[in-house]
Amino acid sequence: MATVILKNIVKKFDKVIAVNKISLEIKDKQFCVLVGPSGCGKTTTLRMIAGLEEITEGEIWIDDKLVNDVPPKDRDIAMVFQNYALYPHMKAYDNMAFGLRLRGYTKQEIDQRVFNASDILSIRNLLDRQPKALSGGQRQRVAVGRAIVRKPKVFLFDEPLSNLDAKLRVEMRAELKKLHERLQTTIIYVTHDQVEAMTLGDMIVVMKDGNILQVADPLTLYAKPVNKFVAGFIGSPPMNFIEGRIIKKNSSLWFNEGKFEIKLFDEFMDNLTSYIDKEVILGIRPEDIFDRLYTSISTPENTIMATVDIVEPLGSEKHIHVTTGKSNFVVKTSPYNMASPGQNIELVFDIEKLHIFDKDTEETII
Repeated sequence: MATVILKNIVKKFDKVIAVNKISLEIKDKQFCVLVGPSGCGKTTTLRMIAGLEEITEGEIWIDDKLVNDVPPKDRDIAMVFQNYALYPHMKAYDNMAFGLRLRGYTKQEIDQRVFNASDILSIRNLLDRQPKALSGGQRQRVAVGRAIVRKPKVFLFDEPLSNLDAKLRVEMRAELKKLHERLQTTIIYVTHDQVEAMTLGDMIVVMKDGNILQVADPLTLYAKPVNKFVAGFIGSPPMNFIEGRIIKKNSSLWFNEGKFEIKLFDEFMDNLTSYIDKEVILGIRPEDIFDRLYTSISTPENTIMATVDIVEPLGSEKHIHVTTGKSNFVVKTSPYNMASPGQNIELVFDIEKLHIFDKDTEETII
């Protein structure tokens, strides 16, 4: 197992900066997830760690060894690709054993490693099949098994679940989590899916435009995002953003949207005093807004009136899209909520869960 350290890594493609001076330490046995929108540099970063892309500037260390000039085969890493990359003419056993044969392992050692990996992944009964006779999830398990038999210091996963259907993705997420707990190895995982990131990662790295915006555990990212982008990227449905300004009345601070006002938590006073009479962005998650009929925290200071636009029943919950003033936002509520389009509804904001962002910089104020 190994620690992976990136120091001021830069990757340029001609004049395009794909990765911009990022530094990161991934500790031994950690499950680190790189997450962000397409084009943010996460896969390029993974490929530089693997040695499949040359770095333009900076240093990459694996297990206290500088690997900038070390070829991929000598970095003691194993990579699982998005498209499985299995040999179509080989059976599952041979796909998993191929790399070991190239390294000169005995048949006994190869059998032991392949059978152990196939037992971990529950594919022992599939070893005689060719890839065309396997489902997408089974092919992905074979690809993961091919990595496991290597017993590398670091596993690299490049969006391995993106080709699977929704149900199978959920199943494979659980399998990967169990695999990490069983193998106790360092894993670096790339995805654009924030749900995957939140459910899998011990540490999540949020990237945008080649930069790292925040590195934190899932709960910290959810509760204390550093800026509006991270706040909106993490969480499903995403955080609601409402433009307005901070005003002061009766010795308290309020958020004024124009159509409605929400009294702000008194503990926010010190952070917001300099923003009085200035434009800001209020952020609140759909699960922190309640129908007044279904909550006991309602007061005149945190309750507003809105009009229902759309109701989305999702079985265990409903998402209610509403409009008030110039703002549209989403409320996550009980599946038994009887709100219907066109109806006026009283909504209660949990003022302890509000976020306020600077309108110009989009950095978090509170």
